[in-house]
Amino acid sequence: MIRFLLRAVVFLGSAAIGLLAAVWFLPEVSITVAGFIVTVVLFALAQCVLAPFITKVAERNAPAFLGGIGLVSTFVSLVLVNLFGAMTITGWESWILATLIVWLVTAIATLVLPLLVFRNRTKATKR
Repeated sequence: MIRFLLRAVVFLGSAAIGLLAAVWFLPEVSITVAGFIVTVVLFALAQCVLAPFITKVAERNAPAFLGGIGLVSTFVSLVLVNLFGAMTITGWESWILATLIVWLVTAIATLVLPLLVFRNRTKATKR
């Protein structure tokens, strides 16, 4: 149970970092302060549901696209979050760049955050 909660924290944290990076780098991307938590949770849930679904569809119909599943699920998740109104992305260039930034930063954060979380956890248990 603790491992599940730690993974959820890492996943939500990486989503938050990725979305904040897009807002920071792209002036055409904005998230309301009040809607930030909702945006992060919706984005993370959409990613959890969409990535496996899109992977199965691609495996069956277009195996050559399997490498781009992360980008596709990130884009679709951004579209869904944008529909709820807490996040706004304007211009097609911003959609492409936001997808790339969120995907890349989220992927890096997903690799780095567990090292930080689990390192601190193991230090606390050794004391």
